[in-house]
Amino acid sequence: MTISYEKFGLKEVINASGRMTILGVSKVSESVLAAQRFGGEHFFEMADLSEKTGAYLAGLLDVEDAQIVSSASAGIAQSVAAVIGQGEEYHAYHPYTPRITRREIVLPKGHNVDYGTPVEVMVEMGGGTVVEAGYANMCTPEHIEMMLTEETAAVLYIKSHHTVQKSMLTVKEAAAAAHRGGVPLIVDAAAEEDLFKYIRDGADLVIYSGAKAIEGPSAGLVIGKKELVGWVRLQGKGIGRSMKIGKDNILGFTQAVEDYLANGSESGAAMKERLAPFVAAVNEIPGLAATIVQDSAGRDIYRASVKVTGSQTAKEVIQRLKQGNPAVYTREYQANNGIIEFDVRSVNENELQKIVKQLAHI
Repeated sequence: MTISYEKFGLKEVINASGRMTILGVSKVSESVLAAQRFGGEHFFEMADLSEKTGAYLAGLLDVEDAQIVSSASAGIAQSVAAVIGQGEEYHAYHPYTPRITRREIVLPKGHNVDYGTPVEVMVEMGGGTVVEAGYANMCTPEHIEMMLTEETAAVLYIKSHHTVQKSMLTVKEAAAAAHRGGVPLIVDAAAEEDLFKYIRDGADLVIYSGAKAIEGPSAGLVIGKKELVGWVRLQGKGIGRSMKIGKDNILGFTQAVEDYLANGSESGAAMKERLAPFVAAVNEIPGLAATIVQDSAGRDIYRASVKVTGSQTAKEVIQRLKQGNPAVYTREYQANNGIIEFDVRSVNENELQKIVKQLAHI
């Protein structure tokens, strides 16, 4: 059976927006596909598979334990449920029981963002209640500590380009503040590339997306303290049941982590090298002015920033790129300022040429 865009009446898509969930996030390698195939063709005791792959990844990442989940969002919900229930089986079966009142999750106000869904939705799905600390443009350790009460279950820190970057406390400072108050720190590091840093900075649970920097299949990873990860695993009997991950993706994701640790991801220098001829070609198009810029959150990611100066607006150009064939998706965060950003991590040379051709036509 042949799989194609045409079979389902789908448009070809060039993903110049980055590792975005709305486009399927990232491509997977042949070794990951082989691991997924092995998983799809064999049977396992699923509880054993979950524990053994978690232990294997914990060894690779130098942490006490790890649990593969269906997504980073599921990781947030199950981690919140875990720190509320603290391993109590009654809670796993009755996650919203009024018997437990310690449900407050303290979050820096500037981290209460919508990343495709609001952070609050995942916290509330886990049975938690968001308590904001600090202000939209500032949060200090003192702001965190003044919000901690007997009803606080954890502090949650969102490490993301979506959040406010200005005057925000670090993960290390958040961990120290949480621990002074006797509660754990959960870090959502979904798209981050460093799989070691946040545990070393003192976080108790750290959540990663499987399909973003790691370039695996749809999955999420929760790493950290053995007891807390065990509490997360227990959620498979509760809310985690509705978020379960298949055996093929468990094995594919495990292989993706192994490959990622061995090979890393594309360096910023390599991105700049690939971007140089693209930027030069775009600058030949009237009404466009392109430069190379670094990721706003300071990651080693470089993109093409294209200022639209002609008769059309950036929003109009973005819309026409989506309507083209192939459809080209870009980063739209600065469209109001007349700027379109192109992320090339999932774009090959042939696709870059197609983008230039479409921009010239538009």
